[in-house]
Amino acid sequence: MSIWWSLHLRREAASVPLARRLLMGTMETAGVDPDISFDLSVALTEACANAVEHADSATGYSVTARIEGDCCRIEVADSGPGLPRDRFRHPARPPALRGRHAEHGRGLFLIEALVDHVQFQDRPGHGTVVAFDKVLKWREDALLKAS
Repeated sequence: MSIWWSLHLRREAASVPLARRLLMGTMETAGVDPDISFDLSVALTEACANAVEHADSATGYSVTARIEGDCCRIEVADSGPGLPRDRFRHPARPPALRGRHAEHGRGLFLIEALVDHVQFQDRPGHGTVVAFDKVLKWREDALLKAS
């Protein structure tokens, strides 16, 4: 069994918890282990926060989540200018290397730390897609548990 959903959101801070709550509700209903759900929700929050910061205000951004078998894939796509070239080449540079008081740049590092696979697709002038996967663990009473 599989499940997926897609959202098109405005470039507003209030859209971030909306996406997170939908993901958490889906994971809870499906029976995903709470620790895995939490990791995915933090990664989603960081990806959405980046999209809110960088997306074109007229078009917003989109979130797509898909559970297939024992894997969840999430994609967050914005319509902003794309990642700066140095960030695209080194998105996971630890925050300590950028200065202790840096206010930006931790989100991509967190995403990479919380998921099994992450891909950053830069589309200069057309935005960025952050896609990430995580292998799921299930509760005993899970509805979608792969057999």
